[in-house]
Amino acid sequence: MEDVIIVSMREKVGKSETAKLRKQGMMPATIYGLKEAPVSIAISPKVVARVIASDAGMNSVVFLQREGTDIKRHVIIKDVQRDARTGRLIHVDFMRVDPDHKVKVVVPIRLKGTPLGVKEGGILDFIHREVEVECLPAFIPAHIDVDVSAMKVGDTIRLDQVEFDSHLTVHGDIHNMICAVHGKIAEETPAESAK
Repeated sequence: MEDVIIVSMREKVGKSETAKLRKQGMMPATIYGLKEAPVSIAISPKVVARVIASDAGMNSVVFLQREGTDIKRHVIIKDVQRDARTGRLIHVDFMRVDPDHKVKVVVPIRLKGTPLGVKEGGILDFIHREVEVECLPAFIPAHIDVDVSAMKVGDTIRLDQVEFDSHLTVHGDIHNMICAVHGKIAEETPAESAK
C-alpha cells in the first residue's frame, strides 16, 4: 500500500518563515523534477523520518497530496539535510517520479552471512556499499543482498558477479569490487622488533 502524505504549500520562504514552521512542528521541503517548476511545501519531519526508517528507506515511493486538493504526486526522497549538531531533519528534497518512466536511484548493498575466511581468522573488507540502478519506481529495491558466506581468504566479489533482478539496469563500473576477504595482517615477531 502506498503512503499518502498530506502537505501544505509554502507561500513565503526565508529564515523567519522557516522558524515559524518549526514552531508548528513542520519543516520546509521542495518538490522538483519531471520538467515541472519546483514547489515549496511544509511537511512533518516525523513523517519523513518514518519513511526513511521504512524498509525501502530513501527509495520509498510515496504519494504527496496537496492539502485541500485532489492533487497527488508520486515522489521519492532525493536529499535530506540534517542539523549538524542534533542530527534532526531540517529540510528534504522530493523528486517527482512517473510510475511509467524509469528513474536512477542509489541502492545500498547488504552483505549476508559470515565468510568462511572470516571464521578462519580473515578480515572482511566492505568496499562498495551502494550501487546506482535504473528501473521503474515500483521496482526500486530497498537494498541489494550479496551472499558472502562462501568467501575464503583471497576471494573477492565484484558487481558483475551479483545476480540483479531483471527489472534493474546497473550503472557505473560493473568491475567495481564490492568486498574482499583478506588474511590477518601478520604480527611482528619479537625477533623482528628487537632488530
